[in-house]
Amino acid sequence: MKFLVVGAGAVGGYFGGRLLENGNDVTFLVREGRRRSLRERGLVIQSDYGNVTLSLKTIISGEEVEPYDVILLSTKAYHLDKAIEDVRPYVGENTMVVPLLNGMAHYHKLDEQFGNEKVIGGLCYIEATLDSGGAVIQKGPLNMLVYGERSGQESERIINLSEAFKGTKAEFQLSSTIIEDLWHKYLFIATMSGITTLMRQPIGPICNHPSGMETIKRLTNEIIEVMKVAGAPISNELETIQMEKIANLAPDMKSSMQRDMEKGLFVEADHLHGYLLKIAKTNDLHVPILEAVYANLKIYEDTK
Repeated sequence: MKFLVVGAGAVGGYFGGRLLENGNDVTFLVREGRRRSLRERGLVIQSDYGNVTLSLKTIISGEEVEPYDVILLSTKAYHLDKAIEDVRPYVGENTMVVPLLNGMAHYHKLDEQFGNEKVIGGLCYIEATLDSGGAVIQKGPLNMLVYGERSGQESERIINLSEAFKGTKAEFQLSSTIIEDLWHKYLFIATMSGITTLMRQPIGPICNHPSGMETIKRLTNEIIEVMKVAGAPISNELETIQMEKIANLAPDMKSSMQRDMEKGLFVEADHLHGYLLKIAKTNDLHVPILEAVYANLKIYEDTK
């Protein structure tokens, strides 16, 4: 299979690099500056699962090449419109588009642009960032990419994709319940990013304070209520699953959104928390913690 990874940032660089390391045909669609850096230094991955420096095949937007079998979209939500235009020439009749963005709003846009039959469900769990030199730094036990047909079927193409993912130094997990997985991840990332950006602290100090843990619980329950009115196929045990997952996080763990704020970068306020808040307002739900999280993020954006 021929893979096109959109972006060689922390997420795309890690999973795309592991695919390439395993002998797959992988090309990275990058900006010109990143391309120069990759040509000079290669893609450097520093990880608890093994360090590696890889020489990449890259293209920039507009280069004429044949369509790809699989396109991994690893951009931030605020770069999605540009990414869609960049990859459009490389989407063929049988191309699978696998988005790794957080949330759910992007599926509407991707279905509109490429047709829902081309868009596969995808998400990832990973703590990764780029250092000042552009190296991918991956820490902690999580480096999982979950994917599957949104219908839940084990199609021929998804089995072929599963074969291509085998043997890598990352966990690629085929799921028959990818829509439920996506909503469960959405709850986790919206809560984790919301609470750490609101408190300006990693998760440990927040959990250790009684009022901090209570705020996490309230935010969790607010988001679950929003998901229920949205008709999301979520587990009846989702609150318990969520709180256990948060309790087991490393105390110094920060959300990627918090790290972006610390660097003065853009955040995905509207894509993640704004999307949920819009559903809440449409259905007259009272969600004060979610309101506070969203206000905090938008005030930060307004000062940029």
